Amino acid sequence: MDQSLHFVTLSTPDLDATRRFYGDGLGWTALVDVEEEVVFFQAAPGLVLGFFDADKFEQDLGRERPGSGVEGVVLAHNVPDREAVASVLEAFENAGGTILTPARDGAFGGIFHGHAADPNGVVWEIAHNPGWRIAADGTVVFAPPE
Repeated sequence: MDQSLHFVTLSTPDLDATRRFYGDGLGWTALVDVEEEVVFFQAAPGLVLGFFDADKFEQDLGRERPGSGVEGVVLAHNVPDREAVASVLEAFENAGGTILTPARDGAFGGIFHGHAADPNGVVWEIAHNPGWRIAADGTVVFAPPE
C-alpha cells in the first residue's frame, strides 16, 4: 500500500448540526452532500473530510451502533501566526462550537494552540507551530519558515 490518505470519515449523531456548523457557521462548501446520509468537504489537496450519519455509518460497517461517538481523535488546523489561533477559535465558537482550551502556549514542542469541539463533539486543535509549516502544495514541512 502506498503511503497516502484520501478520506477521513467520522460518524456523527446529528448530520444537520454538522452541515450548519461547517457550512453555515464556518463557510465551508460541501463537495458532496447526500441528505440524511453523508456530507463531504474538501479539506486539503487530496484529502476529503466526511461526516456520515451514525446509524448509516454502523450499518455500512455491519455492526450495531456503539455508544458515544468520536473519542481519542483530534483534527488539527494550522495557522501562520499566534494571533490567528484565537481568531479561528472565535469563529468556531460563533459557528456553534465549544471552546475546550483557550489559545495558550502548549506544554510540548513550542506550539501555541487551543482546542474547540464542533456540535457533535469532534475535537479540533487550532495551532501555530514555528517548527513546521504548510507548503504551497499542502505538504507539511518540519522546519522553521524560510
